[in-house]
Formats: sequence, C-alpha cells, structure tokens
Amino acid sequence: MLGALTIQRLLLKMKEVEASDLHIKTGSPPVLRVAERLCRIDSAELNADDTKQLLAPIIPDHIRNELEAKGGVDFSHHIGEERFRCSVFHAGHALHAAIRRVNPEIPDFSSLNLPPVYEELTERTHEGMVIVCGVTGSGKSSTLAAMVDHINETRPTNIITIEDPVEYLFRPKQSYLSQREIGIDVPDFPTALRSAVRQDPDVIMIGELRDRVTMLAGIQAAETGHLVFCTLHTADTMQAFNRILEFFESKDHPFIRSGLASGLRAVMAQKLLPTVRKDVKRVPATEVLLVNSTVAEKIRDGEDDDLPAVIGGSEHEGMHSFTSSLARLVNEEWVDLKVAERFAPNRDALRSKVRGIEVKADTLVQRVKG
Repeated sequence: MLGALTIQRLLLKMKEVEASDLHIKTGSPPVLRVAERLCRIDSAELNADDTKQLLAPIIPDHIRNELEAKGGVDFSHHIGEERFRCSVFHAGHALHAAIRRVNPEIPDFSSLNLPPVYEELTERTHEGMVIVCGVTGSGKSSTLAAMVDHINETRPTNIITIEDPVEYLFRPKQSYLSQREIGIDVPDFPTALRSAVRQDPDVIMIGELRDRVTMLAGIQAAETGHLVFCTLHTADTMQAFNRILEFFESKDHPFIRSGLASGLRAVMAQKLLPTVRKDVKRVPATEVLLVNSTVAEKIRDGEDDDLPAVIGGSEHEGMHSFTSSLARLVNEEWVDLKVAERFAPNRDALRSKVRGIEVKADTLVQRVKG
C-alpha cells in the first residue's frame, strides 16, 4: 500500500515545504504542519501495518524494547545535516509518531526576534539558573540554543549539555563543549547531572526539568557557582513556580524557595504567534521575570501573587508581561490584534495597552505638527 512513500522522503519533504512537524497516524495519510496549518500528504490513509513499516527504519535498536515496555520513546534522527526530534508511541494498537524538524543552523537572538533582554541577560550572567518555559512547540529549545551558543561565541567556558534527545549540534568556538544524550551517552538526567558537576563545567544546559531529582540538582548546581540553563513545560512565569514546587512535598517548600531566591536569575516564558509579515512566519510573545532583590524576597516569602505587579513596575529593567509583549507586536505590525487577543492572558488589558500606545503615538504626532 505504501508504494514509494518512505519515511526518508517524508522527512526531506518537510525541508522542501518548510514544515515544522510531521504526524503519522492510522486512519489518515501523513500530515505536515506548515505555518501553523495541518496539511495532508496526497496519499492513501495509513493502517497499522503501514505506520509500523514507515517508522521501523528510524527507531534506534537500543530503545525498541523500551518502546514496547513503556509505550513510547523520544529520540533524534538525522539525514545529512537535517535533524529531527522524534516521538514514537503506541495508540489504538498501532504505532503513531510526531516528528519535529530542527533547523541545522543554531539560531541567534535576531533571527528568533527575541527582545534585547535575552542577549543582555546572557552576557551579564555567569552563575545561577535561567529557566525558559512554554508549552510544546513554543520555541523553548531554539531560545535555549541561542543563549548557549552566544556564550560559546563570546567567552571561553566549559559547557556541558544534557539532552533527551540532542537537537542542535554545537560547534566549539571560544568555549569547549560536551553534549550528552540520555539513553546513549548516559542512562538518565540524575546520573548525568551528578557526573556534570564533577566535570569542571562553567555552564550546564539541561534539556528539560522533568522530576524532583533533576530539579533539585539544577538548583544546587546554580547555588554552587555554575550557570544553569534549562526548560520547563509551563505556559507562563507564574506557573513555573507552581510547577517547581509540585515536584516536592510541602514540608520541603521553604527549602526550595530559599534555593530559588538565591540561585534563580530569570524565568522567561514564550508563545509563538503567526505574523502578518511575508518574510517571517512566526514571532514570539514573551514574558520575562528577572530576579532582583525584591523578586528574591517575594519568592522566599511565598508571595508569588505579587510578582505580576513587580513585572509591570519594572519594565525599565527589561522585565515585561505577555500583555506588554503582545501590545508591542501589534503596535509594530508583527501580528494582527485579533490574533494577539487569542493569546492574551486578558483581552481587555491588551486592548487598553494597545489603545494607550496609539494615544501616545497620536499625541506625539500632534506635538510635531504643532
């Protein structure tokens, strides 16, 4: 039934049409996500035998037993310079897959259209923890790669990355690098982190904080003078604190809060929005919390509800809310207001912010005319 349809052809098709994701499921032909739209490949619907045959060539031998035992595995795959992040899993007595194409070129801050505070923070921070958070597909990994590679380009450091799987391949510039992949180079994150602190690192990049042991190890590494970059699967900066505390029993929360207050340097959240510009398909809306003395005190005392107000009153320091970021994107004609409203935490607040920007602009024009 598959005929000339192969996984290699599908993966190369992703590059040709600039697709971000490939979905393989039974009862449907393969589906590509192109600029946020799901587009079906012109082929017949796949059955269980088809998906098994399609996916078999890319599943590494060393995790086939894990796939059967756990029902799903994550791994990386490459064809030449093209790299892909693959998630293969059982569903309805068949194999399904979600495959993301990773740009072989490590992006920089400019190409990602990130605000200046990302580069500024990376340049001035030499120890502590920086968390980049967002939902699946929000560009966390690309942002993290840009920050780490900026350090690689600008100062001599020893960088160790711990990833599942490795996505971007860093090439040594001013820094020295070791990239370790879970399941291939080391069995799990806790083992990798215990080893990392004995390997004289200046910078440790943790692909994702997934459990209590990994979170605690990251906090402790940050407290002992290392610069730790990591991602966390939460929608915004406020949810990041709830997520971190969920890893621990309530009796441990004061200890964890104390560690975060002394070791955390920033929490940076993002969402990707479709743009109205022809040359750029998606642009990030961001929320940035920088840990100054006020923020550290709020974290230590459990006064997280006060942090949005701190962000709102500290935009001169580079902090900003999603609402401010969305309003800027609308004002600078990156995104349509209706699109921004879909992603806004509070639509009325966004409309007021946009109107406020427009009033200031009109006032300035009137002054110039006068």
